[in-house]
Amino acid sequence: MALLKCEYYSNALSGRGEFYISLPNDVPPFMNEANPNYKRPMKTLVLLHGYSGLASDWVTGSSAVELAGAYNLAIVMPSGRNSFYIDKPSSGEKYGTFIGEELLDYVHKTFGLSDKPEDNFIGGFSMGGFGAIRNVLKYSNRYSKAIALSSALIVSQLKNFKPDDPNPMANYEYYVNTFGDLKTAENTDASPEFLVKEMKKEGKKFPEIYMACGSEDFLIEANKAFDKFLTDEGVTHEFHVSEGIHNWTFWNQYIEPGIKWALDIK
Repeated sequence: MALLKCEYYSNALSGRGEFYISLPNDVPPFMNEANPNYKRPMKTLVLLHGYSGLASDWVTGSSAVELAGAYNLAIVMPSGRNSFYIDKPSSGEKYGTFIGEELLDYVHKTFGLSDKPEDNFIGGFSMGGFGAIRNVLKYSNRYSKAIALSSALIVSQLKNFKPDDPNPMANYEYYVNTFGDLKTAENTDASPEFLVKEMKKEGKKFPEIYMACGSEDFLIEANKAFDKFLTDEGVTHEFHVSEGIHNWTFWNQYIEPGIKWALDIK
């Protein structure tokens, strides 16, 4: 399986864009001749890492490279730093634009991949699960499906965060720098709920969303709340809960089923 580390100048980030890509374009024919996934063109899955993570996290923590070969997927694993995969114009870093537009344009052009929305999926865990949901809604003209694992769906909670509140992940200033005014963040396109409501107003077609979260995960209540929100808004989706915490054991349990779901493999 080809595994490449790529760096290029990113206009969206005003600096270097970094990503790994696993390409099953070197698999010997005898190994895939009976695999129905090779009867179609290669599809693309962008996988996002979590807070404090690295572009290599999916390479080292999961079987992403092996899954690329098994399902004829170009799996793209970019660095998102601690951006929550949204734009921060004040810093010149537009990670939403990077994930939703520029990165896709670059890999499509460079590797000859399909730019049709139905051939492009996005996924991630924790902060990356949030990024997958937010950006599949924001860029539903580019991605058709999202696989969101243990998603950090925190925007609706930010209005209650005070400067002196303890937080195990980051301080108040970080959240302000990332999301802007915390009292109004849920009324901006950083919020998946806001995007759903805007899409409904505009009569847009919703992408498909696959969610999973461990029953002992500290983010389970936020995921349950978003599941209820989608149900109340009439947005078709799947939500799976099983025993597990916020770790690779759980994410590895669900990434392959999520890929099968995205590819409509029963």
